[in-house]
Amino acid sequence: MSELNLSTVKVQRPEGDMSVNVIIGMTHFIKSVEDIHEALVGSVPGIKFGLAFCEASGPKLIRYSSTDKEMEKLAIENAKKIKAGHSFVIFLKDTFPISILKDVRHVPEVCRIFCATANPVQVVIAETEQGRAILGVVDGEATDKVEKTKDKKERNQFLRTIGYKF
Repeated sequence: MSELNLSTVKVQRPEGDMSVNVIIGMTHFIKSVEDIHEALVGSVPGIKFGLAFCEASGPKLIRYSSTDKEMEKLAIENAKKIKAGHSFVIFLKDTFPISILKDVRHVPEVCRIFCATANPVQVVIAETEQGRAILGVVDGEATDKVEKTKDKKERNQFLRTIGYKF
């Protein structure tokens, strides 16, 4: 029987910058880098993103692509820490994940999306002698209250302010 070690990796992102979102997922093929890139630029004209993909075999490189050097650096640095085969990290600047998630999910190689958020994120990692895997993520903080009527009104107004509801 082999040993299993569990750990967490804190995703590094600009402190307090809610204009930067991260998407973490799993895919299954080196072609994913080009296909996810195409899906992103096809979703939002002028999108600013960085994408990093961890190979699971062969040279086991971190493959990457971007339209923004700052987001590219964030994606690569976080992929270096996560190191789970076939995982990918996308950092977005000034774009909400809801604008591109459908297109990323429809990339044939994409198997799973763990999170798409501007919240603090920890990636839960399992490690064996063979390699590393993402078990899940901790997205944000624990919930501790139920919304009140005032909170519902604020939520509804916020969605209209940012153009997601009319």
